[in-house]
Amino acid sequence: CGGSVTDASGVLQSPNYPGSYPNNADCVWEIQVENNFRVTLTFRDIVMQSGTCQHDYIEVYDGPLHSSPLLGRFCSGSFPTYVSSSNMMSVRFHSDSRYSFRGFQAHYASIPAGHNTTIQCLPDYMHVVVSRNYLRSQGYSAQRVTLNDNRCRPTVTSQEVVFNIPYNGCGTTQEESNDTINYSNTIRVASSGYVIKRKKNINLHVSCKMLRKSWQQVMYTAEDTVDVNEYQFGRYNMNITFYDSPAFRRQVRGSPYYIDLNQNLYLQACLHSSDPNLKVVVDTCVASPDPHDFNTLAYYLVRNGCARDSSYATFYSPSSHFARFKFNAFEFMSRHPSVYLKCQMLVCRLGDYSSHCYRGCSSRPKRDTSSAEEAVDVVVGPLQLRGGDAPSGSAG
Repeated sequence: CGGSVTDASGVLQSPNYPGSYPNNADCVWEIQVENNFRVTLTFRDIVMQSGTCQHDYIEVYDGPLHSSPLLGRFCSGSFPTYVSSSNMMSVRFHSDSRYSFRGFQAHYASIPAGHNTTIQCLPDYMHVVVSRNYLRSQGYSAQRVTLNDNRCRPTVTSQEVVFNIPYNGCGTTQEESNDTINYSNTIRVASSGYVIKRKKNINLHVSCKMLRKSWQQVMYTAEDTVDVNEYQFGRYNMNITFYDSPAFRRQVRGSPYYIDLNQNLYLQACLHSSDPNLKVVVDTCVASPDPHDFNTLAYYLVRNGCARDSSYATFYSPSSHFARFKFNAFEFMSRHPSVYLKCQMLVCRLGDYSSHCYRGCSSRPKRDTSSAEEAVDVVVGPLQLRGGDAPSGSAG
């Protein structure tokens, strides 16, 4: 139960609803809608073990479960409605080992944020758009909008002032907190009065905060100006590519990738980020004949940094943004026409020796991630055994 939910609207409900939910359930749904939209969640039915809500309960969080404010915890009573302050909301359902009931059903939808300033945290930069109509309505000129480093100029169109703010330039600062890596800058909107200033300057602080499995985007204004509070969430940009040899010079372009049983397969994971102080490693790789199900029929090559297949090995990488590894095509493939790989990569701060990127093989629990450490899932494939009339995998 639980999982990632990305549709613009939908229904959440407890397992087996409207039948009785199972004991010892712990389900987490992460609802993520488009950037600069909000999530509205309305409960339509709640029948659970009532009382102090210590045994069976529902929790709603304003963003990711482990790093966001709790909006509400309940198990009975009226049917509440919640609205997120970002494009993400998490819902947790928990039951103990005793009684079970019908459970709950809730409907969610996305609604426009309706602000005059938007932000997106992209792999290499912050993309910030300020409406010129908004600036004019407040008595400010688009020509007087600058960054901390005024050499980095925006693009001014007839409707908008657009900044693409790099994470490693234009005065962007970096700071680490308990569970985030923060990239921050300030957009300054100066009053047009040269001698007598009748308006205060606006300082628009923009930040991208790296959280577990997401980028959180934050915006706020200083002093007594119009408050803007924006929180958006995105994903790391990561891809995995097959290579034809341990030299890692030529990529395999063909798809499906036709291979021989016991052939060595060489892979490189690449993190696309302008921050040079990040490191990526392979945490878990699992093979399955179904690209949507890596539980029913699964073969682990590496799990929690520990090799499970004797042919699995890693290679030196010229950049901390690369992770190189190999394994052999295995007997598992002789029983299935196609095989897919799902790899979970860890991204950590370069030089953070307390992180799992440096600790190697570990038996840690799945959700145990250290500060400034993120997990990213990538699915690649299919791999197919080369038959008599199957084409060879081409490299380029």
